[in-house]
Amino acid sequence: MILQRLTEYYETMLEQGTISPPGWDNAFKVSFGLELGPDGSLVQLIPFKTEQQRGKKVVLAPRPLCVPAHVKRTVGVAANFLCDTAAYMLGADAKGKPERVLECFAANAALHRKLLAGVNTPAAQAILNFFDTWQPSAAPTHPLLAADWKELAEGANIVFCYGMEPACADPAVAAAWQSHYDAGDETAIQAQCLVTGKNAAVATLHPSIKGVMGAQTMGAALVSFNAAAFESYGHSQGMNAPVSKYAAFAYTTALNYLLADREHCRTVGDTTVVCWAAHGKRSYQDMGMFAMFGAPQEQKEALSDVDLRALLEKLARGEPCAWQDTELDPNEHFYFLGLAPNAARLSVRFFLQDTFGDFMKHLKQHYEDIAVVRPAFDDFEDLPLWRLLNETVNQNSKNKAAAPQLAGDMLRAILTGGPYPATLLNGAELRIRAEREVTRGRAAIIKGYYRRAPHNHCPKEVLQMDLNEKCTNIPYTLGRLFSVYEQIQQAANPNINATIKDKYFNAASATPAVIFPLLGDLAENHFRVLRRNGPGAAVNLQKKLGELAILVGQAYPTRLDLPSKGSFQLGYYFENQKRYQKKENMKEATGHV
Repeated sequence: MILQRLTEYYETMLEQGTISPPGWDNAFKVSFGLELGPDGSLVQLIPFKTEQQRGKKVVLAPRPLCVPAHVKRTVGVAANFLCDTAAYMLGADAKGKPERVLECFAANAALHRKLLAGVNTPAAQAILNFFDTWQPSAAPTHPLLAADWKELAEGANIVFCYGMEPACADPAVAAAWQSHYDAGDETAIQAQCLVTGKNAAVATLHPSIKGVMGAQTMGAALVSFNAAAFESYGHSQGMNAPVSKYAAFAYTTALNYLLADREHCRTVGDTTVVCWAAHGKRSYQDMGMFAMFGAPQEQKEALSDVDLRALLEKLARGEPCAWQDTELDPNEHFYFLGLAPNAARLSVRFFLQDTFGDFMKHLKQHYEDIAVVRPAFDDFEDLPLWRLLNETVNQNSKNKAAAPQLAGDMLRAILTGGPYPATLLNGAELRIRAEREVTRGRAAIIKGYYRRAPHNHCPKEVLQMDLNEKCTNIPYTLGRLFSVYEQIQQAANPNINATIKDKYFNAASATPAVIFPLLGDLAENHFRVLRRNGPGAAVNLQKKLGELAILVGQAYPTRLDLPSKGSFQLGYYFENQKRYQKKENMKEATGHV
């Protein structure tokens, strides 16, 4: 299913002229060009690197060029046409295996002689003359190569040039390659392709996928069989899942195109996420990524006048809307693919397909499920996914990344509208227990998890966006009561270092019957101080304490289970935010900051 959708996307983009045609790679990274004279002599080494933005830095990086598609190498010698490394192009490198390097050079010479034998253009003749006259032993000390030899010898990609242009720009040379590619391998096994359904030559090895965070830089395989344990019925390698060479080229080219588009590619945990619309319009990708991950910092100013939330709500209702000069259709087929590294292969964390409107509906529901009142210092109107995942990790540790599996499970839950993974709640609870701090993100996780839990043991009145003063749930009220006890202590001892939260929060949320009588006794001591220093505050706090005590009753629960503990933590968080909001409102009213 994944390969079919990627192949369809490739064909759509090919019709639009934005992706490499079969047999070519439009974005192959090339560092140098070998400028040849008519007699095949090396005239000049052309640097192809350009200044490119990498994060906040501008660096010199290889330039993407359109070159013939490269073969996938294993341990054998396999030459590429017109563009390759120094071992194949010059017959020398820095790996210390001179015999093998000469084999590579000989294979490259044989390939070019075969393909260019009947091509009589100056560029083709210059390349043939080069292979007839070039001496590989002279490469390391050649005056035109010596200055850059270290980089050349370490595997930089080199392309043949003639007349200061890459040789593949010569129509006759390009036609010779296309004819060779279209003819295919006469010895290749023919079978019915699992992707297209047509009888065609089967790809033994599929091209590599590049751009997945954490995978090998040379690329990894989405489909591969490299051991007898994975094979069946006597088949080897690609014959175990016959995919035609065309389909293998199409799906890998499409996926590499998506991964190379950094504006529409995100990494969460170890999962690299790409998305695309069936019709190939970038505006759908923009909206999908903004809704899922928020707008990148560099685009926030440009989007300041755009109400993304209103657009999201409109699409969620199944109504079309205008966005970036495009009429977004909620019925458009849309896809999300999550990939994770796995040695030389890739793991599929998820592949989700639905209408664009349904995805937006699920995203809107997610933001509603995790919505809690936000502190005044928090600039995020909606909590992005990375903030939620960070709430499960000790931010003082060396490794601040969330569990890899959690990231993939959470993305799947958001996009399908399913329950959040239990590991998300467990991670947040562990951090609350360790730090005794209920942050906005942790409160959002607790609320969202229990709203979606199949067997929800938290009452609906607890799972609100803000404080519910009419809620009579005992654990929720105990959380509010703990917040008031803490407020009483801070009012009586404003400079205290360790509060009751530091000493008793975890125990109070687990065994209230043991801790709350003690907190009541402490509060009486604090009131004696407060009545002397702040009688007005003492009266207000005494009134608040009495109201909550009536809701709790005479007996405290002996023990709180996990859902009840979540209710306690939400009550504590919401009561705290109400207190801080009152302070902010007083500052605004008096003009003091």
